[in-house]
Amino acid sequence: MNDSSWGAPPQAGYWGPSDRGPVQGDAPAGPAYDAHHAQQTRPMPIVPDVPAHGGDQDDDRGAARTGGPLFRDETPPPSTPPPFQTSSQHPQHPQHPLNQQEPMTSAAQPAPAPQKKSAGRDLGAAIGVGVGLGVVIVASLFVVKAVFIGVITVAVVVGLWELTSRLAERKDIKAPLVPLALGGAAMVVAGYVRGPEGAWVAMALTALAVLVWRMTEPPEGYLKDVTAGVFAAFYIPFLATFVAMMLTADDGAWRVLTFLLLAVVSDTGAYAVGWRFGTHKLAPRISPGKTREGLLGAVAFAMVAGALCMQFLIDDGTWWQGLIVGFAVAVSATLGDLGESMIKRDLGIKDMGTLLPGHGGIMDRLDSLLPTAPVVWLLLVLFVGSG
Repeated sequence: MNDSSWGAPPQAGYWGPSDRGPVQGDAPAGPAYDAHHAQQTRPMPIVPDVPAHGGDQDDDRGAARTGGPLFRDETPPPSTPPPFQTSSQHPQHPQHPLNQQEPMTSAAQPAPAPQKKSAGRDLGAAIGVGVGLGVVIVASLFVVKAVFIGVITVAVVVGLWELTSRLAERKDIKAPLVPLALGGAAMVVAGYVRGPEGAWVAMALTALAVLVWRMTEPPEGYLKDVTAGVFAAFYIPFLATFVAMMLTADDGAWRVLTFLLLAVVSDTGAYAVGWRFGTHKLAPRISPGKTREGLLGAVAFAMVAGALCMQFLIDDGTWWQGLIVGFAVAVSATLGDLGESMIKRDLGIKDMGTLLPGHGGIMDRLDSLLPTAPVVWLLLVLFVGSG
């Protein structure tokens, strides 16, 4: 194409800034108008509809669209190109600046800086609260057993309050708290005084009290309310009763301490190994933060701790029994954690409460302990007796 193409009809894909040439004395287009830059204004070509650079990570920004301006401040294309356009300024000319495309490099879109792994909670507060709770539990455990029974009872009542409150807020399920709290406290005491038979009787009476208490309100929602109440009675106070039953043995304080240590060591091993090496999700739909590597860490840590505890803390215990107890604790603690995670996902909440800074609520600490208590109690009875 030569200079005779000046004033030629518009070509496809040409977007010109105006349909008339520059006229001397025209008002500038804006306060930042510069005649030198105006002469270097280039038409914009139609960009093919292809994905923008960056893949799935940039799918919501930077994508080109055909038939529309690439930038928000562009004006619609005019019908004719400006006169006095040289051949090299035509958009279809091979020497046109727009046809001299430079390959995109990674410098055009720098990769985001890698983010450090986060613990997901306030470790300082979590450690402080954990140490404080440990001191209270150990002191009550080895000084006066009845005080430790009171600690269990308080934890049960607070846990019932948290669970029933969240059920009412998120699902409009009104499980009666009064009979649950009274029955839960009675369950713990009955298990300590009368053993398994006393715990089962107290559980049955608590369920009956929930059914009767709920009859004082309108029948709408009766079935879901009493079902949730019976579930809460079994899930929190009945499972906690097995901790009280461990305490009745001659070495009961050491049995409870072993149970608590194994649960804490299992959780610590899962957290440490999963945070450092975790890549394969264990149950992403339930708890995305848990990994298979974390589970292996929990098993390894708990088995070593179990062997040491059974060998040196439990009367007539041996190290190989501790390996079995430690493995069972790691599995039951993980299942308990996943179980409460399922409940919280159904309720649409992150924590059951805010009572313990860095931990959440009481139930966020009891989630792995509750299902582990009957497992440890049973294995200890089988290995060394109820003594």
